[in-house]
Amino acid sequence: MEKPGRHIFVCASFRMTGEAMGACKKKGAANLLGYLESELSDRGMDDVTVSTTACLKLCDRGPALIVYPENTWYGNLDESAIDSILDAMESGSVCEKYELN
Repeated sequence: MEKPGRHIFVCASFRMTGEAMGACKKKGAANLLGYLESELSDRGMDDVTVSTTACLKLCDRGPALIVYPENTWYGNLDESAIDSILDAMESGSVCEKYELN
């Protein structure tokens, strides 16, 4: 298996007890995960892998995700934000509108 060119980590709000209780889950992160996977496939972005994470501690700015190797953090996401982030990734840039500093 080849290593992916990029890896996107989506906060799934999992806590030590194993239950998803944080803001990202409550704000629809699971649905965004499906949308993200679908968009990556539709765009032919086969070198991008997606994984869920434990809580990223960004509850006030969730749903959130991180793109590696760039180490770019994004928050306050919805489907439109995902589209903008993927557009930026395809052009080799960062989507500043949703970037967390």
